Amino acid sequence: MKFNDLNIQNWKELDINVDSLWLIDERYKSGKHSNIYHGNFIPQIPYQLIKRYTKENDIVLDTFLGSGTTMYVAEELNRYCIGFDINREMIDYVKQQMNDLYYSKYFIKECDSSNKLLFNEKIQEALTIIGKNSIQFAILHPPFLDIVKFTDKKEDLSSISDVNIFLEKFKNVVENSFRFLENNRYLAIVIGDIYKNGEVVPLSFYIMDMIKQNFSVKLKGIIIKNIEGNRGKIGKQDIWKYRALNSDYFIFKHEYIFVFKKES
Repeated sequence: MKFNDLNIQNWKELDINVDSLWLIDERYKSGKHSNIYHGNFIPQIPYQLIKRYTKENDIVLDTFLGSGTTMYVAEELNRYCIGFDINREMIDYVKQQMNDLYYSKYFIKECDSSNKLLFNEKIQEALTIIGKNSIQFAILHPPFLDIVKFTDKKEDLSSISDVNIFLEKFKNVVENSFRFLENNRYLAIVIGDIYKNGEVVPLSFYIMDMIKQNFSVKLKGIIIKNIEGNRGKIGKQDIWKYRALNSDYFIFKHEYIFVFKKES
């Protein structure tokens, strides 16, 4: 358990969920956490992962920072955090939320994380400022293809509608992240499936297979997460049930969290 600082002697009191099914009533909203950004994930996910797979003062990397959920949790848990996002507007928002703190322990930059040269430049700058040469944990929450378009940039993964092109570009993000991840440390991917052209596209499993085929990793966990308080579902359960019954599909109420361990 050297990769975290949990007090295992007090294991009964720990607030760590080790089940593979996470049923969450509603989004945690206190502090800097808000639900202003379509596609941001709930703070309970990075909280569980960061506390389980890092120690205080470890570095957490988030390559799709969005509105800053991972960074706010890292701050609460006294971890360093490097956050990249291709959306300039969101980068400016997170910097404003972090105030002066991001200059010391929290590095926030606009970056296309699939671009090797740009990624290397930004993360080397971050590690130099922090005073370390590697990261200890990475969390990736990419777009689900073009279901929600976050920017008009052609480099944005949310502009891609073709699964194979998406997987190839996302593989670059994983490769860039793995390059700076210490051996025997962990990378988590939060991803869901999509419904496109009249059928389910199992994007999550395509991503899991792509990583297993291309990287030296062990798959340590497949977690299914459902949150009832999703703003897209609140007050609309009946209409979604009617639509499903009037057709032949099932309602998406879950996402997957894949946890990989980088082999030495």
